[in-house]
Amino acid sequence: MFEATQNVMLKPTESWRQALLDHRVMDLFFTEADCAEEAQPIALKEVDCAEEAQPIALKEADCAEEVTSASCQDIWLTDRQHEVTARPGEHGGGGGGEPESARPEWRLRPDHTLSSSSSSSPPRCRGHRLRTVHRKIREDSDMAQDSLQCLAQLASMHGPVFPDESAQVSYLAHLLEGLLNMINGIEIEDSEAVGIATLISNLIATFPRSVLTALPTELFSSFINCLTLLTCSFGRSAALEEVVSMACLQPRLPRRGTHPKTPCGDGSLSRVSLSTQLDKDDMVYMEAYDKLLESWLKLAQEDEHFPRGCFVEPAVQVFNSYIQCHLAAPEGTRNLTANGMASHEEEEISELQEDDRELFSDQLASVGMLGRIAAEHCIPLLTGLLEDRVTRLHGQLQRHQQHLMASTDPDSVDRKVLDDLYEDIHWLILVSGYLLADDLQGETPLIPSEVMQFSVKHSGEVDINTTLQILGSPGERATSIPGCNRTDSVIRLLSAVLRASEVESRATRASLTELLSPQMGKDIVWFLRRWARTYLLVDEKLYETISIPLSTAFGADTEGSQWIVGYLLEKVINNLSVWSSEPELANDTVELLVTLVEKRERANIVVQCENWWNLAKRFATRSPPLHLLSSPIQRTLMKALVLGGFAHMDSDTKQQYWAEVLHPLQQRFLNLINQENFAQICQEEAVKQEIVATLEALCGIAEATQIDNVASLFSFLMDFLSSCIGLMEVYQNSPETVNLIIEVFVEVAHKQICYLGETKSMRLYEVCLTLLQVYSKNNQGRKRQDVAAEEDQYQDLLLIMELLTNLLSKEFIDFSDTDEVFRGQEQSTSAARTVSAADVVLFGVNIVLPLMSQDLLKFPSLCNQYYKLITFICEIFPEKIPQLPEELFKSLMFSLELGMTSYPWMSSEVSQLCLEALSPLAEQCAKTQEKDTPLFIATRHFLKLVFDMLVLQKHNTQRTVAAGEALYTLVCLHQAEYSDLVESLLSSQRDAVIYQRLADAFSTLTANSTPPAMDRKQKNAFLRSLEEFMANVGGLLCVK
Repeated sequence: MFEATQNVMLKPTESWRQALLDHRVMDLFFTEADCAEEAQPIALKEVDCAEEAQPIALKEADCAEEVTSASCQDIWLTDRQHEVTARPGEHGGGGGGEPESARPEWRLRPDHTLSSSSSSSPPRCRGHRLRTVHRKIREDSDMAQDSLQCLAQLASMHGPVFPDESAQVSYLAHLLEGLLNMINGIEIEDSEAVGIATLISNLIATFPRSVLTALPTELFSSFINCLTLLTCSFGRSAALEEVVSMACLQPRLPRRGTHPKTPCGDGSLSRVSLSTQLDKDDMVYMEAYDKLLESWLKLAQEDEHFPRGCFVEPAVQVFNSYIQCHLAAPEGTRNLTANGMASHEEEEISELQEDDRELFSDQLASVGMLGRIAAEHCIPLLTGLLEDRVTRLHGQLQRHQQHLMASTDPDSVDRKVLDDLYEDIHWLILVSGYLLADDLQGETPLIPSEVMQFSVKHSGEVDINTTLQILGSPGERATSIPGCNRTDSVIRLLSAVLRASEVESRATRASLTELLSPQMGKDIVWFLRRWARTYLLVDEKLYETISIPLSTAFGADTEGSQWIVGYLLEKVINNLSVWSSEPELANDTVELLVTLVEKRERANIVVQCENWWNLAKRFATRSPPLHLLSSPIQRTLMKALVLGGFAHMDSDTKQQYWAEVLHPLQQRFLNLINQENFAQICQEEAVKQEIVATLEALCGIAEATQIDNVASLFSFLMDFLSSCIGLMEVYQNSPETVNLIIEVFVEVAHKQICYLGETKSMRLYEVCLTLLQVYSKNNQGRKRQDVAAEEDQYQDLLLIMELLTNLLSKEFIDFSDTDEVFRGQEQSTSAARTVSAADVVLFGVNIVLPLMSQDLLKFPSLCNQYYKLITFICEIFPEKIPQLPEELFKSLMFSLELGMTSYPWMSSEVSQLCLEALSPLAEQCAKTQEKDTPLFIATRHFLKLVFDMLVLQKHNTQRTVAAGEALYTLVCLHQAEYSDLVESLLSSQRDAVIYQRLADAFSTLTANSTPPAMDRKQKNAFLRSLEEFMANVGGLLCVK
């Protein structure tokens, strides 16, 4: 009856409302157990999508006989009683203490909608729990998963099946009562964890918040309590899961503490059964835990819809358990086995292991949001734990220093305590970062309202001077400063991180770097970057209320903000000096530097620091150890230095700054390539390194482009681009250098094209066209047929396609009209236009198409970029497609057909891109009215492909809209051919019922757009009709 999509949402196919609301289907769930009689199974008939899809019939069990052949689609085993009455006080259900006789019974009215009626007589066996099919079959893991999938689908039911909100409330109430009954007092098996979590996740994602809040108070509270304890229980099981896997599969494990481990809260909801024979790749409790945390995040983000404070206590429990399981014993339970013994397995740390802050970003976001809800508890908790661990770390480092001074064997140091402290600090800093700030891309980061309100609430109890003293004294323990208990908790949590930073810096100055953890260094600069984007120079105009301690410490024109900027800059310089050999730490450090200067207000303070000028001079002169930084890090460092150069400075100071930062780069490059013997020395390693460093710097300069500096940077970069084209000839046999040269052009086009006026754009088009010509000449006759080759060997092709796509973006993202910098320079030369974006892109297509093959399209990045490019070309320059040479035109059409018909070999995104390319091509044919062109003939072929995709293939909701728009424009162009396709399909049907259903569906589909025309109103009507068409007959003729 239903087809399960990826998120287990219900998708109706036939007689869906009647089937769903048939009283026997509802009885499968909403039926109370009869204590006197055995429950009888009710089976759902499976319907093959290739056969006639009749309304689903339910086999009704005879009262005296047992139905022995229930299918895996059985949802519930119930007794035969057809009413259910919720019992006040039992497993949290009920409505605030109302008498039993007043509780409604829920039945189905004859019109198949939910209704309630009061019942004066209590049902039989009031003390018995609901008994279900799931309880009967849960020992069979496969059937249990099928059963829970059915329940998850029931939890996602929505739409017109519910006549009104009250019907949703009553349905959800019974669903929750059944859920609580089902899991109450049982051992949750491994095979059930994900299904139960999916059920809850679908329920929270599907039902509106108004429906949740309309539930009886006790029932809602019981559900939240259930969710809380399940989250803790599954989290703890995930920890045990990891320990078991660690013992069996130690070489495959990431480092300690990377998986969340949450112990059960007080008063377990249920015991969790954890098999010791877990499949090595099957972390079922981790998956279930992820789903429940995601559900908490959805609830927490919309807590304004719920009673005030209803999530505080659950948030405290989940937050506490998460923190506890990420701390070492005795305070925590990290790496403890089921019997409470510590696991002593040592893990291998893979260099390719994804960082925890990325790998567990979703979990950390959920826990951070819960921490905000319970800020009164969680912020002081994190502060105390972090201060304690940093103090202990400081003491351990001092003891190890004394040990090393007394011992001649550095390997004699026992790092077990240090490692545990570093792991504790690692997780405490990550959680603190996610609690205090969000890392939103493209939006102005704001202090979370919960954190601001918490600080405002306690501002009257805060001693500002003491708070600033603790902030400005990272070298001292906060508890050693008088009045430390009267400080702002938010600032004190930052101070705890600064204290960790200071301990690290002092250890490096004491030559104890080998005892330090690069991971802790990464965590510190990551936290400081995340914090600085949100809190540093806080803009009071963006907030309704502002915390006095926060504005005093970090507001504009305050001593606190100037001090913290200076401290962070010093931290950057120290890290680049000490950790240049740790690429990830060095990269995070320069990203912190970029954050300090990407906003003009912060940059104005940074450039006043002497350390900034010293850093710029050292980088410009390639002084050690900055010259040891990897090329990508040097690129980001150059970006930061360029951004800083546009801070507020007088003209003389600014001229001096550019003379020290950019001019040395330009001078070294020109001196090198203008040497008479450059052709002879160009392959020497030192020369190549200088060229690579220059190219990376140019990419960094381009990445620093903003609307207010584009004029200066464009002029500076254009002087380099012509020289870079010359290097293409010199290094044509050095793929890495060629790729980097092309990347310079890619970055310039990506960052600057949208700001350029016509004249400047033309200059860029011309230089890009020259680059493509040189690339084409160097690759003439080159074949790409080595299927076994790595994807990075085709990086040049990928970059060329990115360049062409970036140039095309000018056609739909253009800010040049508002750019006063270039206005006035464009008028005089517009008539002399010689090269357009179309010229460059079509020339590039002539290069790319012959080099592409089906084997190359197996590389995802190449495939996606290729189809993005040809779709853009079809959308922006459809009139150019018929002008392509015959072979290129055939290649393009074949590529579109391949992308449409190769799903799932190619991604659904590729298929959607190809469908989006068809509409402008069909519209172009309609404009020209030429019916004998190759494009017109090709669109006729595509009509049948799209028709078959919608009618004969498995329904894919992601492609339906794009396919519908393509089908409509193709039908407008080929109305007769469309009629023939429909008639052919109908005539092939031997079943009269299916024939009539299809005939009616096709008639309704085009009823509002007859005759079809290239009109937006008619197209929208067609798309609405298509939704109903797919609901009625989608998948009916699906070819297996």
